[in-house]
Amino acid sequence: MKEYISIDIGGTAIKYGVVREDGTILCRSEMATEAYKGGPAILEKALGIVEKLAGTYRIGGICISTAGMVDTRKGEIFYSSPLIPHYAGTKFKETMEERFGLPCEVENDVNCAGLAEYMSGASKGSCAAVMLTVGTGIGGCIVIDGKVFHGYSGSACEVGYMKMGDSDFQTLGAASTLTKKVALRKEEPEEDWNGFRIFEEAKKGDSVCCQAIDEMTEVLGRGIANICYVINPEVVVLGGGIMAQEEFLRERITRAVGKYLVSGIAEKTRIAFAKHKNDAGMLGAFYHFKELHPES
Repeated sequence: MKEYISIDIGGTAIKYGVVREDGTILCRSEMATEAYKGGPAILEKALGIVEKLAGTYRIGGICISTAGMVDTRKGEIFYSSPLIPHYAGTKFKETMEERFGLPCEVENDVNCAGLAEYMSGASKGSCAAVMLTVGTGIGGCIVIDGKVFHGYSGSACEVGYMKMGDSDFQTLGAASTLTKKVALRKEEPEEDWNGFRIFEEAKKGDSVCCQAIDEMTEVLGRGIANICYVINPEVVVLGGGIMAQEEFLRERITRAVGKYLVSGIAEKTRIAFAKHKNDAGMLGAFYHFKELHPES
Protein backbone atom coordinates (compact mmCIF):
# COMPACT_ATOMS: atom_id res chain seq x y z
CA MET A 1 0.00 0.00 0.00
CA LYS A 2 1.19 3.51 -0.81
CA GLU A 3 2.04 5.90 1.99
CA TYR A 4 1.84 9.67 2.22
CA ILE A 5 3.47 12.28 4.42
CA SER A 6 0.80 14.53 5.92
CA ILE A 7 1.64 17.78 7.72
CA ASP A 8 -0.86 19.96 9.61
CA ILE A 9 0.52 23.44 10.34
CA GLY A 10 -1.30 25.36 13.05
CA GLY A 11 -0.47 28.52 14.92
CA THR A 12 0.77 26.61 17.98
CA ALA A 13 1.82 23.15 16.78
CA ILE A 14 2.77 21.32 13.61
CA LYS A 15 1.27 17.83 13.64
CA TYR A 16 2.66 15.36 11.15
CA GLY A 17 2.73 11.72 10.27
CA VAL A 18 2.36 9.09 7.58
CA VAL A 19 -1.04 8.08 6.21
CA ARG A 20 -1.61 4.85 4.31
CA GLU A 21 -3.78 4.98 1.18
CA ASP A 22 -6.70 3.41 3.07
CA GLY A 23 -6.69 6.39 5.48
CA THR A 24 -4.91 4.64 8.33
CA ILE A 25 -2.43 6.87 10.17
CA LEU A 26 0.75 4.81 10.58
CA CYS A 27 2.62 7.25 12.80
CA ARG A 28 2.08 10.71 14.22
CA SER A 29 4.12 13.31 16.04
CA GLU A 30 4.23 17.06 16.55
CA MET A 31 6.52 20.00 17.17
CA ALA A 32 6.07 23.63 18.15
CA THR A 33 5.25 25.90 15.23
CA GLU A 34 7.10 28.87 16.69
CA ALA A 35 4.89 31.03 14.49
CA TYR A 36 6.66 34.21 15.56
CA LYS A 37 9.69 33.11 13.51
CA GLY A 38 7.60 33.51 10.35
CA GLY A 39 6.90 31.71 7.09
CA PRO A 40 10.47 30.87 6.02
CA ALA A 41 11.17 29.10 9.32
CA ILE A 42 7.92 27.12 9.07
CA LEU A 43 8.78 26.05 5.53
CA GLU A 44 12.16 24.81 6.78
CA LYS A 45 10.44 22.80 9.53
CA ALA A 46 8.15 21.20 6.94
CA LEU A 47 11.10 20.35 4.70
CA GLY A 48 12.86 18.74 7.66
CA ILE A 49 9.81 16.60 8.42
CA VAL A 50 9.67 15.30 4.84
CA GLU A 51 13.41 14.69 4.82
CA LYS A 52 13.12 12.57 7.97
CA LEU A 53 10.05 10.53 6.99
CA ALA A 54 10.90 10.00 3.31
CA GLY A 55 13.89 7.92 4.29
CA THR A 56 11.76 5.44 6.24
CA TYR A 57 8.52 5.02 4.27
CA ARG A 58 7.51 4.40 0.64
CA ILE A 59 6.16 7.88 0.04
CA GLY A 60 3.76 8.59 -2.82
CA GLY A 61 3.15 12.26 -2.07
CA ILE A 62 3.21 15.14 0.38
CA CYS A 63 -0.05 16.46 1.84
CA ILE A 64 -0.14 19.78 3.70
CA SER A 65 -2.87 21.38 5.80
CA THR A 66 -2.11 24.89 6.99
CA ALA A 67 -3.43 28.00 8.65
CA GLY A 68 -3.88 30.97 6.34
CA MET A 69 -5.65 31.44 3.02
CA VAL A 70 -4.33 29.01 0.42
CA ASP A 71 -4.16 29.17 -3.36
CA THR A 72 -4.75 25.44 -3.84
CA ARG A 73 -3.70 25.53 -7.50
CA LYS A 74 -0.29 27.01 -6.75
CA GLY A 75 -0.01 25.36 -3.33
CA GLU A 76 1.02 28.58 -1.62
CA ILE A 77 -0.23 30.99 1.03
CA PHE A 78 -1.81 34.20 -0.28
CA TYR A 79 -2.97 35.72 3.03
CA SER A 80 -2.21 35.15 6.70
CA SER A 81 -2.92 36.93 9.96
CA PRO A 82 -0.07 38.74 11.74
CA LEU A 83 0.24 35.74 14.07
CA ILE A 84 2.49 34.18 11.41
CA PRO A 85 4.69 36.94 9.98
CA HIS A 86 5.82 36.74 6.35
CA TYR A 87 3.66 33.67 5.71
CA ALA A 88 1.91 35.05 2.63
CA GLY A 89 3.88 33.99 -0.43
CA THR A 90 5.21 30.77 1.14
CA LYS A 91 5.46 28.33 -1.79
CA PHE A 92 5.01 24.89 -0.22
CA LYS A 93 4.09 22.98 -3.37
CA GLU A 94 6.81 24.40 -5.61
CA THR A 95 9.52 24.01 -2.96
CA MET A 96 8.56 20.47 -1.95
CA GLU A 97 8.25 19.19 -5.51
CA GLU A 98 11.59 20.69 -6.53
CA ARG A 99 13.37 19.33 -3.44
CA PHE A 100 11.93 15.82 -3.27
CA GLY A 101 10.52 15.05 -6.72
CA LEU A 102 7.18 14.07 -5.16
CA PRO A 103 3.75 15.57 -5.86
CA CYS A 104 2.62 17.97 -3.13
CA GLU A 105 -0.80 19.53 -2.49
CA VAL A 106 -1.75 22.21 0.03
CA GLU A 107 -5.11 23.16 1.53
CA ASN A 108 -6.37 25.42 4.33
CA ASP A 109 -6.55 23.67 7.70
CA VAL A 110 -10.25 24.22 8.34
CA ASN A 111 -11.09 23.07 4.82
CA CYS A 112 -9.04 19.95 5.56
CA ALA A 113 -10.96 19.37 8.79
CA GLY A 114 -14.27 19.79 6.99
CA LEU A 115 -13.24 17.38 4.24
CA ALA A 116 -12.06 14.81 6.80
CA GLU A 117 -15.40 14.96 8.62
CA TYR A 118 -17.25 14.53 5.32
CA MET A 119 -15.15 11.59 4.15
CA SER A 120 -15.10 9.58 7.37
CA GLY A 121 -16.50 11.62 10.23
CA ALA A 122 -19.53 13.46 11.60
CA SER A 123 -20.85 14.77 8.26
CA LYS A 124 -20.16 11.65 6.20
CA GLY A 125 -22.46 11.39 3.19
CA SER A 126 -24.21 14.74 3.76
CA CYS A 127 -25.28 16.85 0.78
CA ALA A 128 -24.24 20.16 2.37
CA ALA A 129 -22.14 20.62 5.49
CA VAL A 130 -20.52 23.47 7.37
CA MET A 131 -17.49 22.87 9.59
CA LEU A 132 -16.57 25.38 12.29
CA THR A 133 -13.39 25.17 14.35
CA VAL A 134 -13.45 27.17 17.57
CA GLY A 135 -10.06 27.93 19.09
CA THR A 136 -7.84 31.01 19.12
CA GLY A 137 -10.15 32.24 16.35
CA ILE A 138 -13.10 30.73 14.48
CA GLY A 139 -12.59 29.09 11.10
CA GLY A 140 -15.15 27.76 8.66
CA CYS A 141 -15.50 25.36 5.74
CA ILE A 142 -18.33 24.51 3.36
CA VAL A 143 -18.56 21.05 1.78
CA ILE A 144 -21.21 20.59 -0.92
CA ASP A 145 -21.74 17.14 -2.48
CA GLY A 146 -18.35 16.06 -1.16
CA LYS A 147 -16.40 19.03 -2.53
CA VAL A 148 -14.94 21.91 -0.53
CA PHE A 149 -16.45 25.16 -1.77
CA HIS A 150 -13.60 27.67 -2.15
CA GLY A 151 -15.48 30.64 -3.61
CA TYR A 152 -14.18 32.88 -6.39
CA SER A 153 -10.78 33.78 -4.91
CA GLY A 154 -10.26 30.88 -2.48
CA SER A 155 -11.50 32.57 0.69
CA ALA A 156 -15.02 31.16 1.11
CA CYS A 157 -16.35 30.69 4.65
CA GLU A 158 -13.82 32.92 6.44
CA VAL A 159 -16.57 33.32 9.00
CA GLY A 160 -14.32 34.46 11.84
CA TYR A 161 -14.31 37.91 10.21
CA MET A 162 -18.13 38.00 10.01
CA LYS A 163 -19.29 41.27 11.56
CA MET A 164 -21.35 41.27 14.73
CA GLY A 165 -22.21 44.74 15.92
CA ASP A 166 -18.99 46.67 16.42
CA SER A 167 -16.93 43.46 16.57
CA ASP A 168 -16.69 40.14 14.73
CA PHE A 169 -17.59 36.49 15.24
CA GLN A 170 -14.19 35.25 16.40
CA THR A 171 -13.43 38.21 18.66
CA LEU A 172 -16.69 37.57 20.52
CA GLY A 173 -17.01 33.78 20.33
CA ALA A 174 -13.56 32.16 20.21
CA ALA A 175 -12.19 29.98 23.00
CA SER A 176 -9.38 32.48 23.58
CA THR A 177 -12.00 35.13 24.40
CA LEU A 178 -13.58 32.81 26.95
CA THR A 179 -10.26 32.44 28.78
CA LYS A 180 -9.56 36.19 28.77
CA LYS A 181 -13.06 36.96 30.01
CA VAL A 182 -12.88 34.57 32.98
CA ALA A 183 -9.42 35.75 34.03
CA LEU A 184 -10.49 39.40 33.83
CA ARG A 185 -13.65 38.89 35.87
CA LYS A 186 -11.80 36.91 38.51
CA GLU A 187 -8.95 39.45 38.50
CA GLU A 188 -6.41 36.66 38.05
CA PRO A 189 -3.54 36.18 35.57
CA GLU A 190 -4.73 34.91 32.19
CA GLU A 191 -2.05 32.20 32.19
CA ASP A 192 -3.76 30.64 35.23
CA TRP A 193 -6.78 29.79 33.10
CA ASN A 194 -7.50 27.62 30.08
CA GLY A 195 -10.56 26.05 28.53
CA PHE A 196 -10.22 22.78 30.44
CA ARG A 197 -10.08 24.50 33.83
CA ILE A 198 -12.99 26.79 32.97
CA PHE A 199 -15.23 23.83 32.12
CA GLU A 200 -14.15 21.88 35.19
CA GLU A 201 -15.04 24.83 37.41
CA ALA A 202 -18.32 25.38 35.55
CA LYS A 203 -19.29 21.75 36.21
CA LYS A 204 -18.79 22.47 39.91
CA GLY A 205 -21.13 25.44 39.65
CA ASP A 206 -18.69 28.35 39.40
CA SER A 207 -20.94 31.26 38.43
CA VAL A 208 -18.27 33.29 36.60
CA CYS A 209 -17.28 30.33 34.42
CA CYS A 210 -20.89 29.34 33.77
CA GLN A 211 -21.83 32.86 32.73
CA ALA A 212 -18.82 33.19 30.41
CA ILE A 213 -19.64 29.85 28.73
CA ASP A 214 -23.28 30.90 28.31
CA GLU A 215 -22.14 34.15 26.68
CA MET A 216 -19.86 32.22 24.33
CA THR A 217 -22.58 29.76 23.30
CA GLU A 218 -24.96 32.67 22.72
CA VAL A 219 -22.49 34.18 20.24
CA LEU A 220 -21.89 30.80 18.60
CA GLY A 221 -25.64 30.26 18.26
CA ARG A 222 -26.11 33.63 16.59
CA GLY A 223 -23.17 33.08 14.24
CA ILE A 224 -24.24 29.55 13.30
CA ALA A 225 -27.78 30.77 12.62
CA ASN A 226 -26.51 33.52 10.31
CA ILE A 227 -24.42 30.99 8.39
CA CYS A 228 -27.38 28.62 8.12
CA TYR A 229 -29.58 31.35 6.62
CA VAL A 230 -27.08 31.64 3.76
CA ILE A 231 -25.86 28.04 3.28
CA ASN A 232 -28.81 25.95 4.54
CA PRO A 233 -26.55 23.02 5.51
CA GLU A 234 -27.77 19.57 6.40
CA VAL A 235 -25.26 19.48 9.26
CA VAL A 236 -23.03 21.93 11.14
CA VAL A 237 -19.94 20.19 12.56
CA LEU A 238 -18.20 21.82 15.52
CA GLY A 239 -14.48 21.21 16.09
CA GLY A 240 -11.53 22.67 17.95
CA GLY A 241 -10.21 21.71 21.37
CA ILE A 242 -13.07 23.27 23.28
CA MET A 243 -15.60 21.06 21.49
CA ALA A 244 -14.28 18.07 23.41
CA GLN A 245 -16.77 19.36 26.00
CA GLU A 246 -19.66 18.03 23.91
CA GLU A 247 -21.68 16.83 26.88
CA PHE A 248 -21.61 20.28 28.46
CA LEU A 249 -22.01 22.30 25.24
CA ARG A 250 -24.43 20.40 23.02
CA GLU A 251 -27.68 21.46 24.66
CA ARG A 252 -26.49 25.05 25.18
CA ILE A 253 -25.39 25.53 21.57
CA THR A 254 -28.49 23.82 20.15
CA ARG A 255 -30.70 26.04 22.29
CA ALA A 256 -28.80 29.17 21.21
CA VAL A 257 -29.04 28.24 17.52
CA GLY A 258 -32.79 27.67 17.93
CA LYS A 259 -33.13 31.14 19.45
CA TYR A 260 -31.80 32.83 16.30
CA LEU A 261 -32.82 30.37 13.56
CA VAL A 262 -36.45 30.06 12.47
CA SER A 263 -37.97 26.73 13.41
CA GLY A 264 -38.54 25.59 9.84
CA ILE A 265 -34.77 25.63 9.24
CA ALA A 266 -33.61 24.71 12.76
CA GLU A 267 -35.64 21.49 12.72
CA LYS A 268 -33.86 20.39 9.54
CA THR A 269 -30.32 21.38 10.61
CA ARG A 270 -28.27 18.88 12.59
CA ILE A 271 -25.60 20.06 15.04
CA ALA A 272 -22.75 17.54 15.29
CA PHE A 273 -19.38 17.43 17.02
CA ALA A 274 -16.21 16.58 15.11
CA LYS A 275 -15.06 12.97 15.18
CA HIS A 276 -11.43 13.25 14.07
CA LYS A 277 -10.25 15.89 16.57
CA ASN A 278 -6.43 16.25 16.41
CA ASP A 279 -6.14 14.04 13.31
CA ALA A 280 -8.56 16.10 11.21
CA GLY A 281 -5.92 18.27 9.54
CA MET A 282 -3.66 15.37 8.57
CA LEU A 283 -6.53 13.24 7.29
CA GLY A 284 -8.10 16.13 5.40
CA ALA A 285 -4.81 16.99 3.73
CA PHE A 286 -4.51 13.36 2.64
CA TYR A 287 -8.07 13.28 1.26
CA HIS A 288 -7.43 16.55 -0.59
CA PHE A 289 -4.27 15.11 -2.14
CA LYS A 290 -6.06 11.93 -3.25
CA GLU A 291 -8.81 13.95 -4.92
CA LEU A 292 -6.19 15.53 -7.13
CA HIS A 293 -3.96 12.46 -7.53
CA PRO A 294 -6.23 9.40 -7.42
CA GLU A 295 -3.58 7.21 -9.04
CA SER A 296 -0.55 8.45 -7.08
